[in-house]
Amino acid sequence: MKEDYYEILGVSKSASASEIKKAYRKKALQYHPDKNPGDANAEQQFKNAAEAYEILSDQQKRQQYDQFGHAAFEGGQGFGSGGMNMEDIFSQFGDIFGSAFGGFGGFGGGGGRTAKGTNLRVRVKLKLEEMVLGVEKKIKVKRRVQAPEARFSACGTCNGSGQVMRVTNTVLGRMQTASTCSACGGSGQSLVNRPTGSDANGFIAKEELVSVNIPAGVEDGMQLKMSGKGNDAPGNGISGDLIILIQVQPHKSLSREGDNLHMDLYVSLPEAILGASKEIETVQGPVRIRLEAGIQSGKILRLKGKGIPSLNGYGKGDLLVHVNVWTPQHLSKEQKHFFESMRDDEHFIPEPKKGDKSFFDRVKDMFS
Repeated sequence: MKEDYYEILGVSKSASASEIKKAYRKKALQYHPDKNPGDANAEQQFKNAAEAYEILSDQQKRQQYDQFGHAAFEGGQGFGSGGMNMEDIFSQFGDIFGSAFGGFGGFGGGGGRTAKGTNLRVRVKLKLEEMVLGVEKKIKVKRRVQAPEARFSACGTCNGSGQVMRVTNTVLGRMQTASTCSACGGSGQSLVNRPTGSDANGFIAKEELVSVNIPAGVEDGMQLKMSGKGNDAPGNGISGDLIILIQVQPHKSLSREGDNLHMDLYVSLPEAILGASKEIETVQGPVRIRLEAGIQSGKILRLKGKGIPSLNGYGKGDLLVHVNVWTPQHLSKEQKHFFESMRDDEHFIPEPKKGDKSFFDRVKDMFS
């Protein structure tokens, strides 16, 4: 089982952003490859800490993790942060280390930063059935990729480091600061052979068909990530990511609340009085339910396991069927005469039982 991100960094779930950053820096410095050469375990601890920090330092990702756990970022191939390599870590979080290891980047004390391509974002629309059951989607993505004939050399301005160091004299002494190289944009690479049809960075546009495995139980507005499916970076940089925004389309009869589904079932007055067998549609297919004779409007029938699978793998929610007795608005003379004769009949006088819950009690139960 994957270790909890909060436990990896040694912080509580209520830790502030500054506490999380401080804890990550401590772990990163403890397990930094320069400090533990050849130690595979230390390298893995270093990666685990970076993965935890990537999620917990982002407010939206942290909220998703608190609600769904690791499943929020591991819904399919390429999702999550588990695929982070050393270049990813130093590219994204190099500023965390400060000058403790010779600068802002790679191994061996200042080997320079590796540029990362920009991310791409796409919106994927799902039907409620697809959200409940999970689905594989084929989506077209237009990426910027490096032309095969493009050739690069180390940037002459920053000598391939991607950064320019400046030394200034202050009242506290000489201070060294680093800034992104303006000549190469931080990539450390300069284009020396620009292929025909490519842009100034040696990129060409390429349309790809990407297969996205969307897990059962995702929510509207959730974001999934496919590492390396974004735009390329110049030279030997790493590609950006593809961010998939989930948008669930409204269903004609079902609505979601957490892992539960709700639906309204309208029954006629004779069906409510005499009882009936009704077939209803669920996302798993049609289901026949039995309405007892004398069922009251507002009754809620719970169909176990007919809701939405939990992203954490803790079973499924339920389908809550809300019974509504439909009162006819247009009656024939004979029908009106019948109900007039029943107006004072003892069988038609409301006699709610003690166990019958009021409307407000039912609403309270729904949200408790």
